[in-house]
Amino acid sequence: MRSPAWSRDELILACALVVRNGWRELREGDHAVQELSELLRSLPLHDGIAQELPQYRSVGSVSHKTTDLATNHPGYTGKPTKGGSLDKAVIADFIAREAEMLAAAQAIEEGVSSGELVRLPPQPDEVDADGTTASEGRLLARWALSRERDPKLRKRKIALARKRGQPLQCEVCAFHFERVYGELGRDYIEVHHILPLHVSGPRETRLEDLAFLCANCHRMCHKSHRGASWRTPAAVRTEIAEAAQQSPE
Repeated sequence: MRSPAWSRDELILACALVVRNGWRELREGDHAVQELSELLRSLPLHDGIAQELPQYRSVGSVSHKTTDLATNHPGYTGKPTKGGSLDKAVIADFIAREAEMLAAAQAIEEGVSSGELVRLPPQPDEVDADGTTASEGRLLARWALSRERDPKLRKRKIALARKRGQPLQCEVCAFHFERVYGELGRDYIEVHHILPLHVSGPRETRLEDLAFLCANCHRMCHKSHRGASWRTPAAVRTEIAEAAQQSPE
Protein backbone atom coordinates (compact mmCIF):
# COMPACT_ATOMS: atom_id res chain seq x y z
CA MET A 1 0.00 0.00 0.00
CA ARG A 2 1.33 3.43 -0.99
CA SER A 3 0.77 6.70 0.84
CA PRO A 4 -1.93 8.81 -0.83
CA ALA A 5 -1.09 12.09 -2.52
CA TRP A 6 -0.85 15.08 -0.23
CA SER A 7 -4.15 16.87 0.28
CA ARG A 8 -4.48 20.64 0.26
CA ASP A 9 -4.92 20.69 4.05
CA GLU A 10 -1.67 18.79 4.55
CA LEU A 11 0.19 21.04 2.13
CA ILE A 12 -1.09 24.13 3.93
CA LEU A 13 0.35 22.82 7.19
CA ALA A 14 3.67 21.91 5.58
CA CYS A 15 3.96 25.20 3.70
CA ALA A 16 3.19 27.15 6.87
CA LEU A 17 6.19 25.42 8.41
CA VAL A 18 8.36 26.45 5.46
CA VAL A 19 7.11 30.05 5.57
CA ARG A 20 7.80 30.31 9.30
CA ASN A 21 11.32 29.06 8.52
CA GLY A 22 11.94 31.85 6.04
CA TRP A 23 10.95 29.77 3.00
CA ARG A 24 13.70 27.27 3.77
CA GLU A 25 13.39 23.49 3.90
CA LEU A 26 13.50 21.65 7.24
CA ARG A 27 15.53 18.53 7.99
CA GLU A 28 14.34 15.31 9.60
CA GLY A 29 15.99 16.15 12.90
CA ASP A 30 14.05 19.38 13.26
CA HIS A 31 11.56 19.14 16.11
CA ALA A 32 8.95 21.04 14.08
CA VAL A 33 9.10 18.35 11.36
CA GLN A 34 8.56 15.62 13.94
CA GLU A 35 5.57 17.47 15.39
CA LEU A 36 4.06 18.01 11.96
CA SER A 37 4.46 14.32 11.12
CA GLU A 38 2.47 13.44 14.24
CA LEU A 39 -0.16 16.05 13.44
CA LEU A 40 -0.62 14.88 9.84
CA ARG A 41 -1.03 11.29 10.97
CA SER A 42 -3.85 12.41 13.27
CA LEU A 43 -5.82 14.33 10.63
CA PRO A 44 -9.24 12.86 9.75
CA LEU A 45 -8.25 12.31 6.12
CA HIS A 46 -7.58 9.34 3.85
CA ASP A 47 -9.89 6.97 5.76
CA GLY A 48 -7.63 6.30 8.73
CA ILE A 49 -4.68 5.09 6.66
CA ALA A 50 -2.23 6.11 9.42
CA GLN A 51 -3.19 2.98 11.37
CA GLU A 52 -2.61 0.74 8.35
CA LEU A 53 0.54 2.35 6.96
CA PRO A 54 3.29 3.13 9.52
CA GLN A 55 5.35 5.09 6.96
CA TYR A 56 2.43 7.38 6.10
CA ARG A 57 3.56 11.03 6.50
CA SER A 58 6.75 9.92 8.18
CA VAL A 59 9.32 12.42 9.39
CA GLY A 60 11.31 11.75 6.22
CA SER A 61 8.34 12.34 3.93
CA VAL A 62 7.44 15.58 5.74
CA SER A 63 11.02 16.84 5.43
CA HIS A 64 11.03 15.96 1.73
CA LYS A 65 7.78 17.85 1.20
CA THR A 66 9.21 20.97 2.84
CA THR A 67 12.05 20.70 0.31
CA ASP A 68 9.53 20.55 -2.55
CA LEU A 69 7.75 23.62 -1.24
CA ALA A 70 10.91 25.62 -0.52
CA THR A 71 12.65 24.87 -3.82
CA ASN A 72 9.58 25.52 -5.97
CA HIS A 73 9.20 29.05 -4.62
CA PRO A 74 9.71 31.51 -7.53
CA GLY A 75 12.54 33.19 -5.66
CA TYR A 76 14.56 29.99 -5.20
CA THR A 77 17.77 30.20 -7.24
CA GLY A 78 18.83 26.56 -7.20
CA LYS A 79 17.40 23.53 -8.98
CA PRO A 80 13.89 22.77 -7.71
CA THR A 81 12.78 19.31 -6.73
CA LYS A 82 9.80 17.78 -8.50
CA GLY A 83 6.75 19.33 -6.86
CA GLY A 84 3.20 18.73 -8.03
CA SER A 85 0.70 21.23 -9.36
CA LEU A 86 -1.07 21.39 -5.99
CA ASP A 87 2.25 22.17 -4.29
CA LYS A 88 2.71 25.12 -6.62
CA ALA A 89 -0.87 26.30 -6.13
CA VAL A 90 -0.42 26.34 -2.35
CA ILE A 91 2.91 28.15 -2.70
CA ALA A 92 1.20 30.79 -4.85
CA ASP A 93 -1.57 31.20 -2.27
CA PHE A 94 0.95 31.72 0.54
CA ILE A 95 2.80 34.30 -1.53
CA ALA A 96 -0.41 36.17 -2.36
CA ARG A 97 -2.15 35.83 1.03
CA GLU A 98 0.48 34.87 3.59
CA ALA A 99 -1.33 36.06 6.73
CA GLU A 100 -4.59 34.43 5.71
CA MET A 101 -2.97 31.10 4.83
CA LEU A 102 -0.96 31.05 8.07
CA ALA A 103 -4.21 31.66 9.93
CA ALA A 104 -5.79 28.73 8.07
CA ALA A 105 -2.91 26.48 9.14
CA GLN A 106 -3.25 27.63 12.73
CA ALA A 107 -7.01 27.00 12.69
CA ILE A 108 -6.44 23.43 11.45
CA GLU A 109 -3.82 22.87 14.15
CA GLU A 110 -6.13 24.20 16.86
CA GLY A 111 -9.05 22.18 15.52
CA VAL A 112 -7.06 18.96 15.73
CA SER A 113 -5.57 19.69 19.16
CA SER A 114 -9.02 20.49 20.58
CA GLY A 115 -10.51 17.34 19.06
CA GLU A 116 -13.17 19.27 17.14
CA LEU A 117 -11.98 18.33 13.66
CA VAL A 118 -11.43 14.69 14.54
CA ARG A 119 -15.01 14.28 15.77
CA LEU A 120 -16.70 15.94 12.78
CA PRO A 121 -18.17 13.69 10.06
CA PRO A 122 -17.61 14.67 6.41
CA GLN A 123 -20.09 17.28 5.12
CA PRO A 124 -21.84 16.98 1.72
CA ASP A 125 -20.66 20.37 0.44
CA GLU A 126 -17.07 20.43 1.67
CA VAL A 127 -15.97 19.64 -1.89
CA ASP A 128 -17.22 21.67 -4.85
CA ALA A 129 -19.09 20.04 -7.72
CA ASP A 130 -15.89 20.13 -9.80
CA GLY A 131 -14.00 18.22 -7.12
CA THR A 132 -12.00 21.14 -5.75
CA THR A 133 -11.73 21.95 -2.06
CA ALA A 134 -11.84 25.25 -0.24
CA SER A 135 -8.74 27.40 -0.58
CA GLU A 136 -8.31 27.30 3.19
CA GLY A 137 -8.58 23.51 3.23
CA ARG A 138 -11.29 20.88 3.21
CA LEU A 139 -11.21 20.35 6.96
CA LEU A 140 -12.01 24.00 7.69
CA ALA A 141 -14.82 23.90 5.12
CA ARG A 142 -16.14 20.80 6.92
CA TRP A 143 -15.97 22.57 10.25
CA ALA A 144 -17.73 25.70 8.99
CA LEU A 145 -20.52 23.76 7.29
CA SER A 146 -21.04 21.62 10.37
CA ARG A 147 -21.42 24.71 12.55
CA GLU A 148 -23.88 26.27 10.13
CA ARG A 149 -26.03 23.14 10.26
CA ASP A 150 -26.28 23.16 14.04
CA PRO A 151 -30.10 23.16 14.52
CA LYS A 152 -29.85 24.75 17.97
CA LEU A 153 -27.83 27.68 16.65
CA ARG A 154 -30.22 28.23 13.75
CA LYS A 155 -33.22 28.08 16.08
CA ARG A 156 -31.68 30.69 18.37
CA LYS A 157 -30.90 32.96 15.42
CA ILE A 158 -34.50 32.75 14.16
CA ALA A 159 -35.85 33.39 17.66
CA LEU A 160 -33.71 36.52 17.95
CA ALA A 161 -34.97 37.79 14.58
CA ARG A 162 -38.58 37.21 15.66
CA LYS A 163 -37.96 39.09 18.89
CA ARG A 164 -36.56 42.04 16.98
CA GLY A 165 -39.33 41.96 14.39
CA GLN A 166 -36.92 41.17 11.56
CA PRO A 167 -38.14 39.22 8.49
CA LEU A 168 -36.78 35.76 7.78
CA GLN A 169 -35.46 36.64 4.34
CA CYS A 170 -32.18 36.34 2.51
CA GLU A 171 -29.79 39.13 3.43
CA VAL A 172 -28.38 39.10 -0.10
CA CYS A 173 -31.35 38.91 -2.49
CA ALA A 174 -34.26 39.42 -0.03
CA PHE A 175 -35.89 36.11 -1.02
CA HIS A 176 -38.62 35.27 1.52
CA PHE A 177 -39.58 31.61 1.67
CA GLU A 178 -43.01 32.05 3.27
CA ARG A 179 -44.07 34.75 0.80
CA VAL A 180 -43.20 32.49 -2.12
CA TYR A 181 -44.13 29.05 -0.76
CA GLY A 182 -46.76 29.96 1.80
CA GLU A 183 -47.15 27.62 4.77
CA LEU A 184 -44.52 25.28 3.30
CA GLY A 185 -41.87 27.98 3.57
CA ARG A 186 -42.77 29.31 7.01
CA ASP A 187 -39.80 29.62 9.37
CA TYR A 188 -37.42 28.28 6.72
CA ILE A 189 -34.11 30.04 6.08
CA GLU A 190 -30.47 28.98 6.00
CA VAL A 191 -27.74 30.50 8.14
CA HIS A 192 -24.20 31.33 7.11
CA HIS A 193 -21.09 32.30 9.05
CA ILE A 194 -20.14 35.75 7.83
CA LEU A 195 -16.44 35.02 8.35
CA PRO A 196 -14.82 31.60 7.89
CA LEU A 197 -12.83 29.87 10.59
CA HIS A 198 -9.44 30.92 9.29
CA VAL A 199 -10.47 34.58 9.63
CA SER A 200 -12.60 34.54 12.77
CA GLY A 201 -10.64 31.79 14.51
CA PRO A 202 -12.27 28.68 15.99
CA ARG A 203 -14.15 30.68 18.62
CA GLU A 204 -17.61 29.94 19.94
CA THR A 205 -20.17 31.12 17.40
CA ARG A 206 -22.15 34.23 18.31
CA LEU A 207 -25.53 34.98 16.77
CA GLU A 208 -24.03 38.17 15.34
CA ASP A 209 -21.63 35.96 13.35
CA LEU A 210 -24.55 34.50 11.37
CA ALA A 211 -26.50 35.81 8.38
CA PHE A 212 -29.79 34.60 6.91
CA LEU A 213 -29.46 33.37 3.32
CA CYS A 214 -31.52 31.56 0.72
CA ALA A 215 -30.05 28.31 -0.61
CA ASN A 216 -28.74 29.92 -3.81
CA CYS A 217 -26.95 32.83 -2.16
CA HIS A 218 -25.62 30.50 0.54
CA ARG A 219 -24.00 28.33 -2.12
CA MET A 220 -22.47 31.37 -3.78
CA CYS A 221 -20.95 32.45 -0.44
CA HIS A 222 -19.13 29.10 -0.27
CA LYS A 223 -18.29 28.65 -3.96
CA SER A 224 -14.64 28.71 -4.99
CA HIS A 225 -14.09 31.64 -7.35
CA ARG A 226 -11.20 33.93 -8.27
CA GLY A 227 -8.86 32.27 -5.79
CA ALA A 228 -11.26 32.55 -2.85
CA SER A 229 -13.54 29.88 -1.41
CA TRP A 230 -15.71 32.11 0.72
CA ARG A 231 -17.25 35.55 0.56
CA THR A 232 -19.47 37.64 2.79
CA PRO A 233 -23.12 38.34 1.96
CA ALA A 234 -22.07 41.91 1.14
CA ALA A 235 -19.55 40.58 -1.39
CA VAL A 236 -22.23 38.44 -3.06
CA ARG A 237 -24.53 41.49 -3.27
CA THR A 238 -21.70 43.27 -5.08
CA GLU A 239 -21.33 40.33 -7.50
CA ILE A 240 -25.08 40.50 -8.25
CA ALA A 241 -24.94 44.27 -8.85
CA GLU A 242 -21.93 43.93 -11.17
CA ALA A 243 -23.58 41.12 -13.11
CA ALA A 244 -26.73 43.23 -13.55
CA GLN A 245 -24.69 46.14 -14.92
CA GLN A 246 -22.92 43.91 -17.42
CA SER A 247 -26.01 42.09 -18.68
CA PRO A 248 -27.52 43.42 -21.93
CA GLU A 249 -30.86 45.22 -21.65
